[in-house]
Amino acid sequence: MANPVVHWEIGGPDLQALGEFYGKAFGWTIREDQPGYAMVLPADGGLGGGLMQARDQMPPYVTVYVQVDDLDVALSTVGSLGGSTVVPPTPINDKASFALFRDPAGNIVGLLRADGPIAD
Repeated sequence: MANPVVHWEIGGPDLQALGEFYGKAFGWTIREDQPGYAMVLPADGGLGGGLMQARDQMPPYVTVYVQVDDLDVALSTVGSLGGSTVVPPTPINDKASFALFRDPAGNIVGLLRADGPIAD
């Protein structure tokens, strides 16, 4: 696959409750990465992800992130196919940036550009 799904994220109004729920339900190892965000460590060949404290009036959500080489090019392609940018390219840290788009059916999908692992 040229542009694999490389990350997923589940957001909700109570990060601690999300962590407790998913940790107990599936035995996931969860590490708070920064205030308002916790990394779910990959296990048994699975894909790691994250849990996020939703801000303000954000509804609960689940998002997958697709790896791309260039966020602007990917967003341009998405736009030409009927999608729209929701969050423009935004730095995560000095190694990675992300963007969000809405597909023609209304789904929100993430794009990730990273130089190596984004969390150490």
